[in-house]
Amino acid sequence: MSDLRRALALFELSPRRVALASAAGVATLGSALALAALSAWLITRAWQMPPVMDLTVAVVAVRALGISRGVFRYLERLTTHDAALRGTTAARTRIYEKLANGDGTLALRRGDVLARTGADVDVLGDVVVRAIVPICVSVVMMLAAVGLLAGIAPAAASILAVALLVAGVGAPILAARSARIAEEAGADADARFAETAVRALDHAAELRVAGRLDATLAEAAGAAQDSVIARDRAARPSALADAAGPLSIGASVIGSLLVGIGLYGPTGGTPGGMTPMALAIIVLVPLAAFEATAALPGAAIALMRGRIAATRIMAMLDAAPPHVSGTSTPATNFRAHARSALIGPSGSGKTTMLRALAEEYGSEAALFAEDAHLFDTSILENLRVVRGDVDEEQATDALRRVGLGPWLDALPLGVHTTLVGGAQAVSGGERRRLLLARALLSTAPIVLLDEPTEHLDGASGERILRELLTTDGGLFGADRTVVVVTHQLPENTDADQVIDLGADPEKKPFADSESPAYVGSTRERRWSEVDEL
Repeated sequence: MSDLRRALALFELSPRRVALASAAGVATLGSALALAALSAWLITRAWQMPPVMDLTVAVVAVRALGISRGVFRYLERLTTHDAALRGTTAARTRIYEKLANGDGTLALRRGDVLARTGADVDVLGDVVVRAIVPICVSVVMMLAAVGLLAGIAPAAASILAVALLVAGVGAPILAARSARIAEEAGADADARFAETAVRALDHAAELRVAGRLDATLAEAAGAAQDSVIARDRAARPSALADAAGPLSIGASVIGSLLVGIGLYGPTGGTPGGMTPMALAIIVLVPLAAFEATAALPGAAIALMRGRIAATRIMAMLDAAPPHVSGTSTPATNFRAHARSALIGPSGSGKTTMLRALAEEYGSEAALFAEDAHLFDTSILENLRVVRGDVDEEQATDALRRVGLGPWLDALPLGVHTTLVGGAQAVSGGERRRLLLARALLSTAPIVLLDEPTEHLDGASGERILRELLTTDGGLFGADRTVVVVTHQLPENTDADQVIDLGADPEKKPFADSESPAYVGSTRERRWSEVDEL
């Protein structure tokens, strides 16, 4: 549960707001409890046919309690959701800030990253709405109900206490067990489904051309089926949890009735015995008291799901290196090779090495992946992903520098044009240039670019690669280190170092001594080359 406590700390919950929500919940169930007791008294007192004026106050009180219950329920929902929504906003802000300072997402699949920053944070929000506040309210109301009956019939209060423990502790334990089975067994299946679904949505055209779309869709369907099977296994303890509540209510009512009959006696009571009004109260109050336990199985499920979600979120955040303030630059290790290129065929480990560099240098390095996300918002906001203070002029200049000037001029709203559907609104080449513009606007001293010229025509790709790999008048200033992954490196670049991950280390492709430094490598030597960089 330590991960859950750490994750909830991200919510920056206001104690005052939580207390207000709990107080509104107590008032809601308190109105129900008082209404049950007063109704029992009113029914039995009316049976005695007293003067009507003797019942006036009780009748008005019943109506007031009925109205107040709905009002307090509304206030409870309002305050609880207000606290939860403020918390999820604060949590996401802190998570994004933490990830922006480093990168805890490098070892994760895209579906996992989306799940942890999206659905998992929502699950933690449910902990506030469905667990924290309901548990506080239920504890107060169960104690109040038992205390009320204890003043009338201690034996009936004991029966109610036992029944409340069964419904308020036993049922939640069974519900939590069901949730654990469903979540732990289904979490990986859900992540696999999210990953394959995102891949199918983002790259449907490419997958269809490659003949892999059907296989990807089948993989997504299989992951979804695995998730359904896991939840079916959890159905048995869930059914027992659902049955525990009604059984406890029945046992409590019958037990209270037997106690009341025994005290009341066949002729109207024993010495110091029970009045008809008291008998009605000890029978009807348990019905209202169990309303307090009705939310506890759901609270246990919310806590279990929250614990699992918190573990996933904190694992991602713990993997992100701490923010380093000041101007310390481990990038000085790169200064001998300010412009480096990693080349080689697919599967040779280029992207793996680039990610290793990003992990090694943490917040000093910015990795721009080939499948980086474009959001369904304006071009300007898509560029502000790397730096929130980018203005219209800076965005326009970056876009023109990467060759998107004519495209930008043709847009009626310029950088304020919305990319409807994100990446679906642009071509593959335009997407690459937009991602490259992001890199230009970043302030990271080390820029790691994965296939920045993919989907560009040959001439444009070669021109951009030359501009990326030169320190004099290139796209990046001489004070920044640039590492580029590419399949094909044009001739006569100004790269300080070229690493060919698919070459024979005994054969050097550069003959003269003034050519860029070359490192041939085999699969076994790649990790040592990361240190050499």
